[in-house]
Amino acid sequence: MSRAFVKEDGPDTEPLPDLPLSPHPNYVTPRGLQALRERLAATQAELLRLKARADRLDRLPEKAAERDIRYVEARLASAIPVDPATQPQGEVAFATCVTVADEEGRETAYEIVGEDEADATRNRIAPQSPLARALLGARVGDWVEWRRPAGTVALEVIAIAPLPC
Repeated sequence: MSRAFVKEDGPDTEPLPDLPLSPHPNYVTPRGLQALRERLAATQAELLRLKARADRLDRLPEKAAERDIRYVEARLASAIPVDPATQPQGEVAFATCVTVADEEGRETAYEIVGEDEADATRNRIAPQSPLARALLGARVGDWVEWRRPAGTVALEVIAIAPLPC
């Protein structure tokens, strides 16, 4: 197709809308801060690769990369680093690993980490999650109630340690 028939000022030349930013304070662990920096570098490298393509008629991938870069830069700019060693000892807090047991005695360890680092498949939970809110401030031996849509679960705090656990 001749370039004469391509509209230069179409919607594919406008930036994509920004991704929504969380209204919560952006607490980050050292690992989470490093992951954000790595994500920014990888996305910047991807944008350079996309811009170097010979055929750039589809600009959507570039726009998506630019949007993602804006998001990660905003998250880095608002980051509040938290050193796990400075967190209260013996109390569930941000940047701690807490091991709990349910009423049947099944034990699970959770890490309370920043929103960008949270990953349910790895038992990494954000401080705004219902489980983290139930656990924050608890001490070893305390029982907490985790209210969830499937019903309330009672959990006993078994151990608390600073990250990494």
